Amino acid sequence: MHSAVLLILVVEDDSLIQDLVDAALAEGGFENEIVASGEKAVALLQGAPTKYRALLTDINLKGQLTGWDVAKRARELNPEMPVIYMTGAAADEWPSHGVPNSILLNKPFAPAQVVTAVSQLINQAPPPKE
Repeated sequence: MHSAVLLILVVEDDSLIQDLVDAALAEGGFENEIVASGEKAVALLQGAPTKYRALLTDINLKGQLTGWDVAKRARELNPEMPVIYMTGAAADEWPSHGVPNSILLNKPFAPAQVVTAVSQLINQAPPPKE
């Protein structure tokens, strides 16, 4: 029996935050794939909706799609997808724009908060269907 890879899709356009999240997730035992745009994230999700165990997205992204848009599309493709939002400015919009059963991390946050949020939501979600 092989162990399931816990692959997290990270959508963040700031390289410093990318590095912080990458290191935190690796230390927490997760693998991740980092993209800098909502468009790239949606393309990956459409190609393999159950490949990722969770979505970790910044809300304000460069390009046409926001983190809100990416999360909504992720949930259309995989209704059980855990979603963690990261923001420095849009926290007040979370109640109206965020998907249900999501977590919001306000920037700046500690690396351990990323791992805790991801772990908490993955543990609540059912295992992915192959």
